[in-house]
Amino acid sequence: MRIFATLCLFACFVASSAIVTGQDSITLEKIWSDYTFANKRVPGFNFMADGQSYSRLEKNAIVRYDLLSGKQEEDIFSTKMLSASDTLAGDLDSYTFYDDEKLIMLESDKEAIYRRSSKAYYYMYNRSSKSLTPISEGNKIMYATPSPAGDMVAYVLDNNLYCLDLKTSKTKQITSDGKINEIINGSADWVYEEEFSFAKAFHWNGDGSKIAFMRFDEREVPEFTMTNYRNELYPEYVTFKYPKVGENNAVVSAHIYDIKSTKTTKIQINSAEEFYIPRIKWTQRNDKLLLYKMNRHQNILELLAVDANSGKANLMMKETSKYYIDITDDIRFLKNGNDFIWSSEKSGYNHLYLYNLNGREQKQLTSGNYDVINFYGIDEDNNTIYYRAAEKNALEKQIYSLNLNTNQKKVIRDEAGTHSAQFSSTYDYYVDTHSTINTPPSYKVYNRKGELVRTIEDNNKLQAIQKDYGTQEVEFFDFKTKDGVTLNGWMIAPANFDKTKKYPVFMYLYGGPGSQQVVDTWKGQNYWWFQMLSQQGYLIACVDNRGTGARGEEFKKQTYLKLGDLETQDQIEAARYLADLPYTDASRIGIFGWSYGGYMSSLCLLKGNDVFKAAIAVAPVTNWRWYDSIYTERYMQTEEENPDGFANNSPINFADRLKGNYLLIHGMGDDNVHWQNSVEMANALIKANKQFDTYYYPNRNHGIFGGNTRLHLYTKMTNFLLEKL
Repeated sequence: MRIFATLCLFACFVASSAIVTGQDSITLEKIWSDYTFANKRVPGFNFMADGQSYSRLEKNAIVRYDLLSGKQEEDIFSTKMLSASDTLAGDLDSYTFYDDEKLIMLESDKEAIYRRSSKAYYYMYNRSSKSLTPISEGNKIMYATPSPAGDMVAYVLDNNLYCLDLKTSKTKQITSDGKINEIINGSADWVYEEEFSFAKAFHWNGDGSKIAFMRFDEREVPEFTMTNYRNELYPEYVTFKYPKVGENNAVVSAHIYDIKSTKTTKIQINSAEEFYIPRIKWTQRNDKLLLYKMNRHQNILELLAVDANSGKANLMMKETSKYYIDITDDIRFLKNGNDFIWSSEKSGYNHLYLYNLNGREQKQLTSGNYDVINFYGIDEDNNTIYYRAAEKNALEKQIYSLNLNTNQKKVIRDEAGTHSAQFSSTYDYYVDTHSTINTPPSYKVYNRKGELVRTIEDNNKLQAIQKDYGTQEVEFFDFKTKDGVTLNGWMIAPANFDKTKKYPVFMYLYGGPGSQQVVDTWKGQNYWWFQMLSQQGYLIACVDNRGTGARGEEFKKQTYLKLGDLETQDQIEAARYLADLPYTDASRIGIFGWSYGGYMSSLCLLKGNDVFKAAIAVAPVTNWRWYDSIYTERYMQTEEENPDGFANNSPINFADRLKGNYLLIHGMGDDNVHWQNSVEMANALIKANKQFDTYYYPNRNHGIFGGNTRLHLYTKMTNFLLEKL
């Protein structure tokens, strides 16, 4: 009866809201089923080598367009071009050009494994002969990558590395000891893939004479088992290696395979202590490899110069931090073979530097009290680098160029909001993706002079839909905490806002190290859910706590060894700030987060039990003991080294403080933040005799999606808010 009454009240409220505003109503079905509000993207966009055209993937075809006019020029590839004997197994998922665009690597029927890893059927298509060559007949393989000349293709199958000679059609098996849950060659293990952000672990050198690859011996890594339910008599068990904090990691080594001699050389890394290899990268020289070596605490990074013939490695450069060092791909080797550009936070902000291969700093390229966010590359013909930075403020990202001869810096896209760029190979053109928190993304082509060439997509129709549905402007604000720290936030006022009324507050957060939610950029589907809630009388707010990004190293890394502590203090203060506004109801404040945000919303409800009335936690970490080694130890070290940090900031230890309404949600197939976290949290709440709501999603991973899943999830969360808040 209570649920029925609540739903009836909800229905009446929405109806009356629509009548008062004269606008269409935003519904969950329109957001998560019909996708009425999804912004248009530019999928499969690739600049062509001529700098005058681009290609896109469209319905099993690769289509070329003229860059200036947008006119469709030709189908570079289509399944209709294939002979009866040549077919793709499944739909075309992606493509990559090789050998001056004469060859195209095609990937079809792609099957995701974890966040970045996948397997698929791969084919090489020759544009001249119009012939299609399967890379491994009848097998789904991983990361098929042609040599620079396009005459060979390396790939991973069943944890071993192979190489196909396209001229002779002969395949060489480079490694033979690969075995599931024991030895991996040429592909990252789970924790490297998740925390060092790569899945393919092999690379060709410049002339295709050698392949550098990584080997993971994970035999001593503890196993984790997930259970899937697929309408069978017995469930399916999925067991994989997952090193939790303080447990054994895989033993990682790096090797170089010589194509001509078929000899494999192990890289000689001298170390008495355990280490990571977060990157291997070939320089412009075919006989020199750069290997990143990092200690387990991740506060010492060494760049080792490797002789590709002997495997001998020498220290080239070393960086240390009193906190930790973030690994990026912000490195470019110059054509002279002697220099490279590198990013570092050593000045207190992330900036770009010019080094030589002896490890000597030649020049600091960017400087100031701001972070360089992305390094796009260098146009060596004009000695100009391109990058993205938060120089104006932490909320916005603009695109810059810097001439290395004159040191002249130029902002090339500076409209308010957030920009990102994709440059053509010649740097004559680039696509600027631009949005604000109130404006969906536009995709526009500009030339070197910054002149608009054409608009690919502006999402004007979606902007018209915003007006039709009466969306509220998202507004930014900031406030000072009791510690004198200025925090940034955004807010959506309730529809038909009346400052004489009192409104419930619903806060959203993520809050993890280096992340940002308070950014002047489009928020996607959640934007529409928040707008729907604002039309139902909620004030929506979001605040970035200490530990978040784009404000320098000290702001980001001050949460070191005490994740959750300062962040929770800041969110509680943010709630109190919002509660003091004359038009908010201090007795009705709720908070929602996913993953790290779910961890944070749990801590906020428990430690801030006098402030928060309700919290939704999706896929939360509830005890740092149960999360992976690389992430947790980077920020917290181990429980043995930092017992107070773990004990004082794990939600499970504060279950007895629960006073408000708690909704705990998790995917049972979550390979990242294991369902174990929510199950153990439930155990702690039961032990403390605390009532709570819970929803579990069988077979769903960390993203909890597929079919009606998101609609089902957001319906539950919405109903919870309507009833509890």
